[in-house]
Order: sequence, then C-alpha cells, then structure tokens
Amino acid sequence: MTDFTMDKGAEGVAVITWDCAGKSMNVLSMEAGEHLEGLIDDALADEAVKGIVITSGKDSFAAGMDLNAIAAMKDAAGENPAQGLFDGVMGLHRVLRKIELAGMDPKTQKGGKPIAAALPGTALGIGLELPLACHRIFVTPDPKAKIGLPEIMVGIFPGGGGTTRLVRKMGAMAASPFLLEGKLSDPIKAQKAGLVDEVVADPVAAAKEWVLNAKDADIVKPWDQKGYKMPGGAPYHPAGFMTFVGASAMVHGKTQGVYPAAKALLSAVYEGALVPFDIALKIEARWFTNVLMNPSSGAMIRSLFINKGALEKGANRPDVADETVRRVGVLGAGMMGAGISLVAAQAGIEVVLLDQSVENAEKGKAYTASYMDKGIQKKKATEEKKERVLSLITPTADVDDLKGCDLIVEAVFEDPKVKAEMTQKVEAVIGEEAIFATNTSTLPITDLAKASKRPEQFIGIHFFSPVEKMNLVEIIKGKETGERAVAKALDFVRQIRKTPIVVNDARFFYANRCIIPYINEGIRMVAEGVNPVLIENAAKQVGMPLGPLQLVDETSIDLGAKIARATRAAMGDAYPDSAVDEVIFWMEDEGRLGRKSNAGFYAYDEKGKRQGLWEGLSAKYPVADEQPDLIEVQHRLLFVQALEAVRALEENVLLDIREGDVGAILGWGFAPWSGGPLSWLDIIGAPYAAERCDALTDKHGARFTCPDLLRELAEKNQSFYGRFGPAEADAA
Repeated sequence: MTDFTMDKGAEGVAVITWDCAGKSMNVLSMEAGEHLEGLIDDALADEAVKGIVITSGKDSFAAGMDLNAIAAMKDAAGENPAQGLFDGVMGLHRVLRKIELAGMDPKTQKGGKPIAAALPGTALGIGLELPLACHRIFVTPDPKAKIGLPEIMVGIFPGGGGTTRLVRKMGAMAASPFLLEGKLSDPIKAQKAGLVDEVVADPVAAAKEWVLNAKDADIVKPWDQKGYKMPGGAPYHPAGFMTFVGASAMVHGKTQGVYPAAKALLSAVYEGALVPFDIALKIEARWFTNVLMNPSSGAMIRSLFINKGALEKGANRPDVADETVRRVGVLGAGMMGAGISLVAAQAGIEVVLLDQSVENAEKGKAYTASYMDKGIQKKKATEEKKERVLSLITPTADVDDLKGCDLIVEAVFEDPKVKAEMTQKVEAVIGEEAIFATNTSTLPITDLAKASKRPEQFIGIHFFSPVEKMNLVEIIKGKETGERAVAKALDFVRQIRKTPIVVNDARFFYANRCIIPYINEGIRMVAEGVNPVLIENAAKQVGMPLGPLQLVDETSIDLGAKIARATRAAMGDAYPDSAVDEVIFWMEDEGRLGRKSNAGFYAYDEKGKRQGLWEGLSAKYPVADEQPDLIEVQHRLLFVQALEAVRALEENVLLDIREGDVGAILGWGFAPWSGGPLSWLDIIGAPYAAERCDALTDKHGARFTCPDLLRELAEKNQSFYGRFGPAEADAA
C-alpha cells in the first residue's frame, strides 16, 4: 500500500489522500514524496481535473518527516553525505514548488489549477510545510489539534520551505515564535495568527467548493507577484533592519551560541530575504543541510525525538500483560503527593489521596483546584474539565479507603522509618495484586523494600518537582523487584504522559548521582577562588539551563547539607566532598538556605526575585587574582556529570544508554544541544575525552579519573552509540 492515493471525482476535483499504513500519524519519506509528485503531475496534466485537494485518511494530517529519510539521503551520496542531503532537500522543494505554481504559465501566471489542503487534525513540521505550499488551507475546529513547526525543539529548523514561506507570508517578527520557539497552536489560534485560512467542520467539502470557484488570481502567492514586499520590512528596509538586528541579539541571548539550528535558521531568513523566492529556497536548503551535518543536531534528534519516543512507547517494558492503572492511592498530600494526584486525575485515573488528617488531604486536593483555575484563566481548561478532574480525587485520612487501589504511590517524608511504617499499614489493607511504589530521590529501594511483605511488588518511582511540569520519571528496581511491578510503573507513567527511565538500585540512582557532582563542582570552585560569575556564565554558555549555584539555591541549601551529612555517614573515609561541605555548612549556618529563604548564593528582593550573586560570598571566599579559562571551567562542570553517567552504565545502574541521555536532558537539563552526556562524549570522541580526564585528574583530583569503559572505548576508537546503541537510533 502506498502512502498517497488519488481519487478523481466526477465533479472535477482530484482528492489526494495521505495515509501511511501501520502508523498512527502520517510521516513523509523520500519515496512517498516522489509518489506525491507523480500524482500531482498526473492531476495537473488531466484536463478533466479542475483542481486538487490534499487531505489525510487519519484523524490528523501529518506529524512531520520520517527521520530515517535523513539517513537515507546521506547514504545515497556515499562519500559526500552533505551533497546527498542537499539534493534530497532540493527534491522536496521541487515537489512543493510544483504544487505552489500548479501548472500556471510562468509569464501570465494564468492557467494553473487551484490546490487546497484539508487538514482533519494535527499538522506538524512537513505536515504544515506542505499545506503552506498549497493555495488555501482548511482545517477542522478540533481544539486538540496542533498546528505548527516544532523542528527547532529537536535541533533542526523547518527545511521544507516552511522557514522561507512563513517569513514571506507573515514577516520575520510575526513568524519568529513559530520558527524560533516551535510554538504550536490550536486551529482557531492558527487561523488568527495566519498559519491557516479557514476553520470549518468539513474541511474536505469546503476545500472542494473553494477549488471549483477559485480564480487565477487566487492561486498566485504574494511572493510570486510583481512588487511583493515582505511584511514588516526586508533587512535593508529601516523597519526590517531593526527587526533583524533585534532577532540576532535575541537568538544569541537565548541560545548562548550552542544551538546551531537557531543561528542557521536566522541566517537562512536574513539571506533569503535579500533574493528572489526560488533562490531563497536554495539558501534555506543549504543552511538546513549545514544543520543536519552538525553532530549536535543529530544527537538532539536521536535523544529528544527517536529515543524519547521509543521510551515512551515502552522500549524497555517487560513482556507481561497490560498493567493499566485504574485506581491509585497516593500517600502524603504535600507538594509531591498533591502533584502526583493532579497528573493522575488529569489522566482520568481515580485517586485516593491519604494524609494524617482529612484537612491535610483536602489541602492536597485544593492544589489541583488551584492548578485548574489557572488553566481556566489562560483558557487552557474549562469549569467542566475542572469538576471532572476534581471528582476523581478522594481526600481521606482512613487507610481502609485504599482498598481497591491497584497501585500505591507513597510520597511521605524522606525518612526510612516513616516510609516503613506506611508500607506495613497500607499493605495490610490493599489487595494481594497491588503494586507499592515509593517516591524517593535518594533512599535505597532495596532497603525500603525490607518493610514490605511482597518485595517483588515493591518498586521505586522518583518524580521530579514540580510534578506537573517535569516530564521525567525515574523508575528504580530493587534487588527483588519483579517484572510486573516494573510494567505497572511504566504503564502508569505512560498514562500520565511522562517519559520513563528504568534504573537499578544504587546510591542516588541515576539522576541525582549525576546532578549532585555538578552542583558540588560549582561550590568547590567557589572555595578555590574561582569567580562565581565565571562559574555561572560558563555553565549557561555551555548549555546548562541553570548555573550550579543558582540550581542549589532553587533546590535549597539545607537540603544539600542534609544529603551531604547522610552521604558522609554512609561512605565514611571514602567520602570525597569535604571541601564542598565547608561552603554548604557555612551557608546553612548563615541562614542562607536558597530561594525559599530569600537568601542564598544569590541575593533576592522582598518578593523573591533574584538580584544577582550575593556580595558576602567574596568576603568569605575571595576571588583569586588568576582565573581559569572558560573552557576549563566548562569541562569541569560537564565532565563531572558525564563521567558519573559512564560509571552508572559500567555498574549496571543505567540499563540503556538511551535512558541515560534522555533522562539527563529531561531530568536536570544536561546541555540539550549535546543530546545528553553519553552523546556529548561521542561528539568530542572517546580518545579526546580520556585525554581530558587524565589532565583534569592531574590538576583537580580523582573525581575526574577516566572510567575503565571510557578508556576501553578510547583505545578501540569506539563510541557509546556505536557499541551500545540500537541500530535505528545510531542511524539517525
């Protein structure tokens, strides 16, 4: 079965239907693009055809480009993959330009056949770029449908003409949220913004009617008309000049120069605005090829699209029967428990929210009410939806109300005794088949499971705060955790639309074992006399969302002190972070506990707004006269994280390198441009990474010691994804 089929109806309208067999949403492959071109040629050549409607056989239009097509284009060119990519992209431009010109006479711009797009739902990426080449876009009013160009979010930019067409249609300023931020809109908002033309109940019928009544002038795009001027002004126009100068500053400010796609997109827009449309498409194709050849973009696509999607679909789910959660008991109605209740109820799961008192449990439920009220104010929710979600949450102080729950998520204090007591109380009333999940960020699951009479049904589940905003959930297997418990946790995470990673039990699991060294390295540098401004800016300029000092302020300094004391007690003489503790304990004694106390490494005003680094820090830890260079600071901050990821893989804590990279980006924001810590090591190469480890170890200590696995890869000149990655992920 082909992806495109054509029906030449008796009324003179050829309807081309896009329907990829075996896929929930349409994606465009190179073969499908060639087939579409053949159908367009056929329809344009047929005198009985007065016009064309392109639609979908699914309840959405398209999700974008088949990313395997990128690898195919590279492979087709042999030793010159860039040429293969460029030729493939230009081939796509040829098809879309053929749709746009529709067989009209190039001189008179008459005689063409109107071509309309009828979108039954979501249209993303090439799924919007194709309609933009059509003469009119009709879309269903489905509020769940998403219209937009999200390519920038996975390290590329719209390279199928979307960049050039949208800017010429709307102007650079109006187009920037859709191109540079990947903004998605529902059909009504898309129409108001100018992305689509009409929102109608039956887009195919409306498109047919329009096609049969369209005039020659209706199908000539503005940029193909004489005297066309770009909305908002071209770069050489006074207004346009200011737009492009501002855009350049904005892009650099937001990306810090580490995301190649944003800069390439802006270059394509600027250079394309100076030349005729067809040359602008060629410029767009060259910049798109440049981005696709950048290892950063390949790593981002692999981690944030391919691998993330695979994990969400259950790539590492045990082969057991469906474990869909129907009734979940949440123990503890604090911030974490309230957040878990919120996302579960939003997913349509019945929630029993237990706390020591009904009053406390009601407060936990009120968190959902407040969240829904904010959504109503922003027109993202309705009163009906709020009532439906709230009706699913039952606040209680009676453990017996947990009867009938097939999953328990315990979110009480991080105290083993408290957790053990709750485990035993709850297991006494829940069914034999129920799974018990403990939400913890540091406590070993195997130890906590000792309080359970069914350790094979006991599992760790680490939500990140705030639950409703953070996409990652870390599932931790204790030594006795069974496969059904893992499947239950994975199915629950899928239901609440989060991304799961599954790891084995060990101190700090995976996420915290990597992020704590990052924070500690920043604090360690403060004690050494490295300028805190250099530390924070070095982190941001290498792609970390927050510098280590700001991050510890956000998570609270007293929590860091608590973790330090517990870790020191557990590790004894092997404890490596005494130099860090000196700073942390001093800050704690000074009452500077971070944002929550309006005092930390940063100063805050009375409203809690960050004002800049605290001046008193330099009085205690003076800034040294001689400062390290930027690269050294950045390498210290990145290597302490990446080496922990390698050690986690070595020690079988991390079970899949895909989870290591996806978890790092979603869990704590590890330089998304790199694709994650293991992808970053692949980008810089194992030989160079091992060399840098040795240099950093000599200068700064054993925490930078090159792991045996990395050393082995360096000696064999191998990569992590070349050795451990699934073939389909590596190909991307």
